[in-house]
Amino acid sequence: MSRPAILEVIALDAADAAAAQAGGADRLELVSDMAADGLTPAVETFAAVRDAVDIPVRVMLRATDGFAAGDVDALCATAQRLRAAGADEFVLGFLTPDGAPDLAAVTALAQAVDGCRWTFHRAIDRAADRDVLRKQLAGLPGLDTYLTAGSAAGVPSGLDVLRAEAARTAAGEPGYEPRMLVGGGLKVEHVPVLRAAGLDAFHVGGAVRPHGWDAPVDEAAVAEWRALVDG
Repeated sequence: MSRPAILEVIALDAADAAAAQAGGADRLELVSDMAADGLTPAVETFAAVRDAVDIPVRVMLRATDGFAAGDVDALCATAQRLRAAGADEFVLGFLTPDGAPDLAAVTALAQAVDGCRWTFHRAIDRAADRDVLRKQLAGLPGLDTYLTAGSAAGVPSGLDVLRAEAARTAAGEPGYEPRMLVGGGLKVEHVPVLRAAGLDAFHVGGAVRPHGWDAPVDEAAVAEWRALVDG
């Protein structure tokens, strides 16, 4: 039996979260500062979102723009404060300057959120070698998802990579066990192609904000994506 498709929506606050849930989102990615492609939200924002919805909330752990980890100890302390507030799912991912996974930073954060499920985000799309990254991260506790467009340039440029990696995931290849969550320039016309390749998890942000990132999530737009994803 096929598993249900996932629709994950980026939320910035409780109002976004409520609209996303009402439109049929399965899960939220909670961030701040979309001008920097999503940073860690305030603990108070997480608490308000948690009170507003009952779907899972994955909280971004990222202090600065780019994919360098920065102050890992401070980020771990932030993760612990979020956990104390009730957060139990996270999003993270860091690279070294040469494009390798920053294993020290990722491992430290994985330990800080031990017992929680987490997504390795689109840092994979900037990695020097995607396959090596997957195999180096294989087995880290809690890692159950890769958020990826298949390319740093976005889904339109990454379709072949996404299809190839989906086949490796289906084959159970080591390093390819985590679920692939497709996002980053995702458009409605990509979904049937991706579903046909076996991909069943989708991540949207701007696509459900028809009036721009400074406007709230639109419930009706989320509902349209829900129908599309469910096919």
